[in-house]
Amino acid sequence: PRQSEVYNMPRPIQAKTSISIPQGVSVKVKSRVVTVTGPRGTLQRNFRHLNLQIETAPKSVTVGVWFGSRKEIACVRTVVSHIQNLITGVTRGFEYKMRFVYAHFPVKVTLDDKKGEYMEIRNYLGELVVRRIPMLEGVSITRTEKIKDEIVLTGNDIDCVSQTAANIQQSCKAKNKDIRKFLDGIYVSEHSVME
Repeated sequence: PRQSEVYNMPRPIQAKTSISIPQGVSVKVKSRVVTVTGPRGTLQRNFRHLNLQIETAPKSVTVGVWFGSRKEIACVRTVVSHIQNLITGVTRGFEYKMRFVYAHFPVKVTLDDKKGEYMEIRNYLGELVVRRIPMLEGVSITRTEKIKDEIVLTGNDIDCVSQTAANIQQSCKAKNKDIRKFLDGIYVSEHSVME
């Protein structure tokens, strides 16, 4: 069809979504920087790169956009999900469980006993290289007592906890080998909200 024949749908006047704030949690918004405080601590997230309207009421947070395009309207739900994760983090926290997988050479993991700031991986595929992975801010790491070859990452910020798990998994890559056969590594087995 010619350009003059193409019919464009009118933009919606306003798209908005709101979420409720649970008891014991406070949410403050100042120029699209959201700060959430709860029993487990405080988390902050910057949304200044998005052209959105974020408002707080005593028991809810509303995110909206006026005359938004499809992409801007899609960002509304994304921001609401981020704020919901902040609220979940300061009330319950997040937990990622990782298991060691090896066929022949047992992977040896040592944790920093003093502060838990890093972990070291040795004997991956029999290599002598010591892989040292720092923990991101607010992430604590422990070994499971009952289950062999399992570590647990916990923290309030889902971004930091999941990124730390990704850093650990990506440090154990079988280079220059058939990855269908060499499946050794440390993999996320389970992730959930802490009780």
